[in-house]
Amino acid sequence: MTLHPHAQAVLDFRKAEGGPGPDASVQELRAADLKSTLINGESASDVVVTHSYIAGPTADLPLMVITPERFVEGSGALIYFHGGGWVFNQHTKYQPMLTQIASETGFRVIAVNYQKAPEHLFPIPFDDCYATLEWVLAHADVLGIDDAKVGVGGDSAGGNLAAAVALKAADSGIALAFQMLIYPCVDTDYENNSYQTHAVGYGLELAGMKACWDAYVPVEHFSNKYAVPMRAESFVGVAPAVVALAEHDCLRDEGVAYAERLLVDGVQVSLKEYPGMIHGFFGHGSIVADAYELRKWLSAQIVELTK
Repeated sequence: MTLHPHAQAVLDFRKAEGGPGPDASVQELRAADLKSTLINGESASDVVVTHSYIAGPTADLPLMVITPERFVEGSGALIYFHGGGWVFNQHTKYQPMLTQIASETGFRVIAVNYQKAPEHLFPIPFDDCYATLEWVLAHADVLGIDDAKVGVGGDSAGGNLAAAVALKAADSGIALAFQMLIYPCVDTDYENNSYQTHAVGYGLELAGMKACWDAYVPVEHFSNKYAVPMRAESFVGVAPAVVALAEHDCLRDEGVAYAERLLVDGVQVSLKEYPGMIHGFFGHGSIVADAYELRKWLSAQIVELTK
């Protein structure tokens, strides 16, 4: 399918916005990202958003906790890791999307601002995310959640972190209710078809993705499954997966391949690909109608998995 008109509108919008040149520093790119016009859409109005910190392994970690008005004791929880190539973005930029998921599910949603590469290489961002899971489980009573209804989720690099946290949770005997993976980057096969056919011109580009991988993972860790989840030898016992993909995304093929690997090892998988969409459309709510359809579908899937 050709690009959806809404996806093309996002690409046109980004082009019109402009931005730093090709020689910009990481700091300049981050500053531009923070100043960029948000196209996420509106936040839900029937939630309460609070901010706090937890003590991570190497730093205090900012948390955003979203509680829907209809939240009841014993409900589920989603721990969310944001995207941005492990280098960019922050948890608060995801408030519109995550408040909508909280509103639709009745879950508490906890988002963490993990430390970023290249200043903080793997395993530091991963360790921050896993520590957040441990903190939530240890404080389930205070949060009013059922620890049997806790899952993790994330988009892009956040999907990588969610998949990796799910792997370690299984290794540690923690039974997560779900892993919610939105166009996750879980492999480094730059020769697959989606990378080759979407290398440039679709938002996320091959060169940028490779640069982010190199910024995050030291060479000696590329065989570590917590860095590159596709490196896992087995997925037996890993949490049920909800996987959402975009047709015109260089990460599309590895998302399909990861879902297939999970299925082979007996993991329950719900997979949905959105025709005509590009990487990042989860956060394009003010332009892309499918952004809301995706959020609703994700909410329905994780509610079903926690019944």
